[in-house]
Amino acid sequence: MTYLKKILKNKLVAPLLLVLLASFLLNISLVLKVTGAVSKINNYFAAKKTTITRKNLFDEINPVKGFEINAIYGDLGPKMIVSGLIDLEKLKQVYQQSGQPLTKEQLEILTKGSNKKIKIDRDNSYFLLNFFWAAGLGNKSKTLTEGDLVKYGEGQTGNFASTGGWSLSKTNPMDYYAKDDLILMTPVQEDLVQKVASNIYRPCCNNSTAFPDCNHGMALLSVLQLMAANGASENQMFEAAKYFNAFWFPGNYYDLALYFNNKEGKNFSKIPGKLILSKEFSSASGWSVAKKWLVDKGIVEQPQKTGGSCGV
Repeated sequence: MTYLKKILKNKLVAPLLLVLLASFLLNISLVLKVTGAVSKINNYFAAKKTTITRKNLFDEINPVKGFEINAIYGDLGPKMIVSGLIDLEKLKQVYQQSGQPLTKEQLEILTKGSNKKIKIDRDNSYFLLNFFWAAGLGNKSKTLTEGDLVKYGEGQTGNFASTGGWSLSKTNPMDYYAKDDLILMTPVQEDLVQKVASNIYRPCCNNSTAFPDCNHGMALLSVLQLMAANGASENQMFEAAKYFNAFWFPGNYYDLALYFNNKEGKNFSKIPGKLILSKEFSSASGWSVAKKWLVDKGIVEQPQKTGGSCGV
């Protein structure tokens, strides 16, 4: 302390110390300002990155170019119109009221048929949901005549959302239930559909596609039937189902894509269809577990608003 007093009394040293102290404090001030600016810049780019990541993630589950399967519409539409399974005027009215009137191409698919390959995208996912719902309801298959709908329906098969809920037919929907050979399959192909459908779940319930008690289940069932009839493999069917489900349940699959991306470092395209469609992840209870994990980790993001309900 005595030594310090001597230094401070020194008329040459004291001013120098004051200059050094002032310079030191100025540098600290500059460092703090720069650090603050850097922090703001980092926050800006972090926010920008999150926005970009969010958009990229949505593009992964609902690709802008859509997802195409190796099957054409053929005369499936005209068959359903002629039989009365689809009342064209009712269908047109539903889409008109939803603000998504049927396009010229969609009307041709329904009335004239089409040789175009089927591709689901952001613009036609709602159309395909009802189109394939009708096909699944009317197509003759063991899934409908011998499966869980009959087993759990206990004589009241028409009470399910996927059966009695189809309000776009000419007469009572059960008049068309498993009535026509809309999609012809060999016994081997039908067994493959049953095998795959039994391992595909949907986030609106805990039932598999082999128990198609809602529109999404019934629609996906007929997609699998059409794919099987065109020679698709088990893996191709799972992969297609992954994207059809993601277009019909974008919010849920956004969460699942976020889950796999953060927990396992996997992009949506790299997640095996059979895995993500399993009861562990794609059922209502499975998705809830993944969602809780995201919430617990503080990773909660909102996907773009799109998708439909389990009714017409």
